[in-house]
Amino acid sequence: MKRVSRRDILKGSAAVAAGTLAPSGKVLAQAPAPATITPELIKAAQKEGRVVWYTSLDLPVSERVAKQFSVRYPGITPRVERTGAERVFQRIGQEYGSKIHAVDVVQSSDAAHFIVWKRDGILTPYVPEDVAQHWPADHRDPDGQFATFRAWLCCLGYNTNMVKAPEAPKSFADLLDPKWSGKMVKAHPGYSGTIMTATFQIARDLGWEYLEKLAKQKVMQVQSSADPPKKLALGERAVMADGNEYNMFQEKEAGRPVEIVYPTEGTPLIIGPNALMKAAPNPNAARLFQSYCYTAECQQLLIDVGGLRSVHPQTKEKAGRTVFATIKKLKDDPAGVDKSAEMIKKRYSQLFGV
Repeated sequence: MKRVSRRDILKGSAAVAAGTLAPSGKVLAQAPAPATITPELIKAAQKEGRVVWYTSLDLPVSERVAKQFSVRYPGITPRVERTGAERVFQRIGQEYGSKIHAVDVVQSSDAAHFIVWKRDGILTPYVPEDVAQHWPADHRDPDGQFATFRAWLCCLGYNTNMVKAPEAPKSFADLLDPKWSGKMVKAHPGYSGTIMTATFQIARDLGWEYLEKLAKQKVMQVQSSADPPKKLALGERAVMADGNEYNMFQEKEAGRPVEIVYPTEGTPLIIGPNALMKAAPNPNAARLFQSYCYTAECQQLLIDVGGLRSVHPQTKEKAGRTVFATIKKLKDDPAGVDKSAEMIKKRYSQLFGV
């Protein structure tokens, strides 16, 4: 498989907007018919006995999904390989470049990765019945190769033992106040797909000048978007400049002294698709797992246990959380992220010295 850099991905972006291009340049067919979970599929999946899932979803949550799947379908053991989105992307590129086919289903918090994998021709079309019936058009690939598995926000936050609510930052601009110098923690777009997406949206809407000023605030730099909420909960920093909303929910609901802030400028919206690999070693178990991931049961689990958001209309938001629809959001743009990713990583590292 020819490796394609991010900078090459969206050449011919108009054609991508109209429909996926095959290697020959021809537009691919529309999505396949919806796939239902049948006794035959379950039996074939149980015969394979396992499914391998590469994901950037927080480990306790991804393991809970795997456990619930194995309870629902005995005889099939999911193997969760969890790491940061950029590491997932690199690993699949290396494995497929070496003709190693170890992964069945892939999930990433950087939706731009799926544009790359789709153009590389390493995904297979598959549309779970729930996606066909319930998913909005802007949350599923028109060719049926992937769909939004989870949605969440990249928010601000503070430690309530260290910062009083009236004094807490309310906006991105507030983080530039000298009083927060040396008191903030932030994740890295070179590791985290969430932070890559959020950095793109912030640079687009607030300008790189904002990030240049933030970099002068002596910010603690960590890798994963799951790390800032943990540093906040431990009291290692008073404020987080970015981090997963769902990890903040988990910390707060566990009784730890953290509070979420949705910045007045708008909060970056992140979507994380799921997809089947064309060369999946366990194709039937992969189809069954993919279908399960989009059921109301699994989507509700993501909400209740993971603190995530779902586009499935049969799910319910958990009491006590800010209603998703009421939050001002920055617009997601996976194609824009894909065009800019290499530049973002380089410029960010220059600014923050990491």
